[in-house]
Amino acid sequence: MAQTSTAASATRGSLLKNIIFFSVPLALSSVLQLLFNAADVVVVGRFVGSTALAAVGSNSALINLLVNLFVGLSIGSNVVAARCFGAKDDAGVRNTVHTSVAIGFISGAFLAFVGFFAARYLLELMSCPVDVIDLSTIYLKIYFIGMPVNMVYNFSSALLRAVGDTRRPLYCLAASGVVNVILNLVFVIGFQLSVAGVALATIISQALSAGLVLWLLCREKGALHLNMRALSIHRGTLIQILRIGLPAGLQSTVFSLSNVVIQSAINSFGSIIVAGNSAASNIEGFVYISMNAFSQAAVTFTSQNVGARQYHNIDRVLINCLGCVGVTGLVMGVGATIFGEPLLGIYSSDPAVIDAGMIRLIMICSCYFLCGFMDVLANCLRGLGYSVMPMVVSLVGSCALRLIWIATIFQLFHTTRMLYLSYPVSWGLTVLAHLICFFVVRRKWQKELRAKAAV
Repeated sequence: MAQTSTAASATRGSLLKNIIFFSVPLALSSVLQLLFNAADVVVVGRFVGSTALAAVGSNSALINLLVNLFVGLSIGSNVVAARCFGAKDDAGVRNTVHTSVAIGFISGAFLAFVGFFAARYLLELMSCPVDVIDLSTIYLKIYFIGMPVNMVYNFSSALLRAVGDTRRPLYCLAASGVVNVILNLVFVIGFQLSVAGVALATIISQALSAGLVLWLLCREKGALHLNMRALSIHRGTLIQILRIGLPAGLQSTVFSLSNVVIQSAINSFGSIIVAGNSAASNIEGFVYISMNAFSQAAVTFTSQNVGARQYHNIDRVLINCLGCVGVTGLVMGVGATIFGEPLLGIYSSDPAVIDAGMIRLIMICSCYFLCGFMDVLANCLRGLGYSVMPMVVSLVGSCALRLIWIATIFQLFHTTRMLYLSYPVSWGLTVLAHLICFFVVRRKWQKELRAKAAV
């Protein structure tokens, strides 16, 4: 099978070097993608006001709740394509490409319909502040109109990542990111469109990035080539994608559900706290996606090594990814806390908003490396083909614990600090559980390999 020149080697050479070369462009791509939302938040916060800032920022948890199931399916596409690529299965790669892009279009259309018509009802369920809900509804409806291109980008870029190509999606997002910032300024300052302007800018820029990635796939030679006229759902490939991606998507969805409950609790403190939380969450996002690049490397490198039967590399992939994510999380998380006030000042000049944001940064950011460890361990298990196990562990160890925390401890000590403390506590317990699961799976694999060698 012809490999793209941009593909990093996941099965030979220096794994640490290859993981870094894979992850850095991916992290930069994610930074640019997050800048879509950051530009929205900064522009409305500085040029419209705290209410508009709260309206845009308070939607994040709800958007993730509706979107993450299908983003999880894109992880399934990544694993299936990476395994086929590692095994040099051209037919498998072709089927995965056309099935994945078709799923992207279908899931995007579904989300656009649901998100548009259910926006206000869902915001009311979250106890969105009265002075924010009208603006939040406008932003959410427009944002979800662009969901088809958002999903197509996620599935298409997952296919490129599966063969080690993280650079070209970066170039696509760089172009669309520049367009997003320009359109934000034009629509908000020039046309006075407030939150509607930033939502329009976001979906236009997302359409550009999706179009560019589709164009790259259409120009590919070999098995990764996309023929738009041949889009279809291949039943066998779909089953493989669902087997890996559905548990991952359900896990992300339930995670988002717990975050929606937390967001609802934050909403009860009023629009100033909501605005500060929104700004701090946006800053945290940059720490998270930098770590998440290494967890994406974990699933891709593990999957390719399984496909190539290079089982001796699996431990090395895990150790290298954990080391990278730990260093990244500590440096960026502590840095975001130390420089929190000037960073929050970019989003709002209101001292009360900055103070509210600092509480979240202090409680969460310095421990963010635990979240990175959790994701790496879960993705290594998914790469090995165990997707249900990390889903169950994460739901019990993280989501259920947060909900219990909110129903008990938070009710006794009704402060934002106590609410935010649920994050590092749940991360730490989930990391321990994932480590136990990995060692159990590893021992099982070793026994199976020894049995095959004996035969």
